Amino acid sequence: MPHITAPQRNTPIDPIDASGAARPAPPAPGKPQAPGEPLSYTRTAVVLHWAIGLALLAQIVFGFLLDDIAPRGTPARAGVINLHKSFGLVLLALIVVRLLWRWRHRPPAWPAAMSAWQRRAAMLGHRALYACMLVLPLSGYVASNFSKHGIRFFGIKLPAWGPDIPAVYDLFNGVHVVTALCFTALIVGHVVFALKHAWVDHDGVFARIWPRLAR
Repeated sequence: MPHITAPQRNTPIDPIDASGAARPAPPAPGKPQAPGEPLSYTRTAVVLHWAIGLALLAQIVFGFLLDDIAPRGTPARAGVINLHKSFGLVLLALIVVRLLWRWRHRPPAWPAAMSAWQRRAAMLGHRALYACMLVLPLSGYVASNFSKHGIRFFGIKLPAWGPDIPAVYDLFNGVHVVTALCFTALIVGHVVFALKHAWVDHDGVFARIWPRLAR
């Protein structure tokens, strides 16, 4: 009686776990972690990222240089401070637009080559950046409404909804300053890790937010 051999399989067999069920093979590095996930951000997301990011950097530098540009007690102080406040309100509106866009559009998945702790660290870092983006202009806006000076939005006097309470102003202005310092540190870390992905890891993370390669 001839010996019958089983047909050879060309596909690899999935590993078996302790329960006897086959585990799905992990996704290939650099590929989306789930079917249908985009590989890069949309052009709208890229424009919002770079435009708001650069504007925030300019606004933070502007805030740190206020005393150099217009020292306290000089005639130019009020105009420069209100210009900083006006840009802050415009940025706050753009940040809200960006957050709404982010809420309604799922970002691309992290490459499978990134370890679990790296993905978690990136997620926490992004959440901290978003939190600072909101707290920074909001704290400045609230502080101004508890000051007798209020806000002039590009020359237009906005009605203050809070009384002149120096202690409350100092509290929220302190939050504003501390948030600016934390935000600056987070931005530096964000840039450093972005360059690491681009120049060291070569895992495609930086490419998906770079304007030339966006969908």
